[in-house]
Amino acid sequence: MTIRNHHRPSCGDPPIVNEDSRYTYIGYFESQYGEQWIFTCNRVTGETELRGGDTGWNKPWQVVGGKVDGLNLNREEKL
Repeated sequence: MTIRNHHRPSCGDPPIVNEDSRYTYIGYFESQYGEQWIFTCNRVTGETELRGGDTGWNKPWQVVGGKVDGLNLNREEKL
């Protein structure tokens, strides 16, 4: 999956997410303001990751129990 970057160049290039396993769930969210997020989850291990343009595409955030420590997400982004 490749997406267009709506963020400033200093955020880096959006990651290219390869679904190399049928156990990988990939979710994409874009707010009405152009904020972008990519969520991935390994259905077997339960490992989850969130990447966003505003936080720097190349910095993965771990999702634990549906929450991301260190990020202030609004209701729409959490859903």
